Amino acid sequence: MRKSVEIQCDCYVRMSNTEEIDLLVGVAFGLEAVVVRELEDLGYLGAIVEDGRVRLRAPLEAICRLNLWLRCAERVQIVIGDFVARDFDELFDQTKELPWERWLPVDAKFPVNARCVRSAIRSVPNTQKMVKRAIVERLRKVYLRHKFEESGIEYSIEAMALGDRVLLTIDTSGEGLHKRGYRRLVSLAPVRETVAAAMVKLSYWNKNRLLVDPFCGSGTIPIEAAMIARNLAPGRDRSFAAEEWPQIPNKLWAQARQETRDLKDLKQLSVPIIGRDRDRDAVKIARQNSKLAGVGLDIHFENKEFVEFPTNRDYGVLICNPPYGERLGEKREVAQLYRDMGELLRDLDTWSLYILTSAEGFERQFGKRADRRRKLYNARIACTYYQYLGPRPPDSEPREIDEP
Repeated sequence: MRKSVEIQCDCYVRMSNTEEIDLLVGVAFGLEAVVVRELEDLGYLGAIVEDGRVRLRAPLEAICRLNLWLRCAERVQIVIGDFVARDFDELFDQTKELPWERWLPVDAKFPVNARCVRSAIRSVPNTQKMVKRAIVERLRKVYLRHKFEESGIEYSIEAMALGDRVLLTIDTSGEGLHKRGYRRLVSLAPVRETVAAAMVKLSYWNKNRLLVDPFCGSGTIPIEAAMIARNLAPGRDRSFAAEEWPQIPNKLWAQARQETRDLKDLKQLSVPIIGRDRDRDAVKIARQNSKLAGVGLDIHFENKEFVEFPTNRDYGVLICNPPYGERLGEKREVAQLYRDMGELLRDLDTWSLYILTSAEGFERQFGKRADRRRKLYNARIACTYYQYLGPRPPDSEPREIDEP
């Protein structure tokens, strides 16, 4: 009997490195297509877009590479099951039939979290308990054990009940992918790192153009831009939950991390990025964060009011997350700020402007309709990304017609 258990325990470790698995990449609403473009750039084609997530099949090494390289995604999960369940009996039976032993060792710690949205299975606590019971029942038959101590490595399981469909996943990321590791301190109302990276990717900025953020706060937008320009993997300085898993050989993680070192651009940017803010303490925080991110020499931070923004440089790019009114000031004050922005930026007719705000009536206050608008979420705040594209700089590469 003991020999049988040992054989089955060993099997879950020996998964083929080339065998494809189902992965789910969690994404903030509005950024799904941006993440698909990131996946394609990494060589993973055929991704399927759903609201707030992207699905794909990829080999085991993708877990390592996606966690290290995705800039605009929230987390990477392994899909264990996707089925219809209209009540708890169906949920239990279908969960029990899934090959949990493929991922969960005999001593695995496996907390279950649940979300229920427009589902007949409405109780989150009961959903968590039922999924947990079903997994334990499956593992009892496989490992021939009655009790599990859960003293080993953690595998965080999520049960998502949306309508009649249930999606069961295991998280590989641990902390959300927006946690790059460089933002030890933050100013008031920071923009999320993943959103900041997406704002840059959705712009026409490149490292040969001047980039200015006049409301830089703790420096997130300039730092993410510099990391993109230098091809610095956003996850290179942090760890991930799946790094402890025996199913993923250490060699795959070592190869993926070596790739981040091989592909980074060691050259300092020839055109510095400029970050400005009226808050002196915020500028100090931004400088410190940029050094921790490894791009301190690529960004010039200044303690200046927005009214000092005008510049004699042509074909620059402004990307910013100004005050919304609901967080940093009264709505009347913010409306005046937007009017001032419109007046000060009106003469910069060669510039491209990208402004994220949740404030209603921005275009009316700013005094100009945007060329494009995109709905984005900064954390849980619904925002609009207003894009004023501007002319193409002379001698630059032609723009792509379709944006992500």
